[in-house]
Amino acid sequence: MPTAREALLDAALAALADRSWSAVRMVDLATAARVSRQSLYNEFGSKEGLARALVRREADAYLQGVRGLLGAPDPVERNLVAVAEWTVARAAARPILRALLTGAWNERLPVPRPVRPGARPAPVPAQRRADEGPPAPGELVAATAACAGERWAAGCELAVRLALSHVVAPPLPTGRAVSSGGPADQCEEPESWSPMTPAMTSVIEMILRVETTSPRKTIP
Repeated sequence: MPTAREALLDAALAALADRSWSAVRMVDLATAARVSRQSLYNEFGSKEGLARALVRREADAYLQGVRGLLGAPDPVERNLVAVAEWTVARAAARPILRALLTGAWNERLPVPRPVRPGARPAPVPAQRRADEGPPAPGELVAATAACAGERWAAGCELAVRLALSHVVAPPLPTGRAVSSGGPADQCEEPESWSPMTPAMTSVIEMILRVETTSPRKTIP
């Protein structure tokens, strides 16, 4: 059974499916999570604190998923490709993670604003960590690469960077012509983004076979 904190975070994430963060009301979240409003404020301090906690949970869940994929008993390059493919799929399905990885926040999302200078630390340890702020895109990529260990960090970083290029500029749907611009030519909505193609996956595997045996430890 989820804790009150997890239930409130789940309710906040569910609310974002059909409304912008500015339209999400704390009272509605408390009702959906079946906890009191006082419990909500005790846990997060404010709506901004809830936003920081929601964003932090997305980052933590992503890194946990990466660690799980890297721990699979498959060849390392296959695991790194799996991380790239999962990054594309996860970012397409979860707007908060997509914003964390790309820095492209919008008005519908709970942009994690910093804690006010001089504010007292939150009484809840998990909230104090959330109040430290989410990782910047580069920091999240670095944390992802670190999950692979020193030997494979460069290859993991490469896989994630290639995945993010696919997230930022997904391919046009089959049969769609490229024209000169305008609203009709903007990127498709996340739900219509295609997964990484087998050809792209093969390219990543080929590059990783070289990069993961290279003496370089970082990728510019």
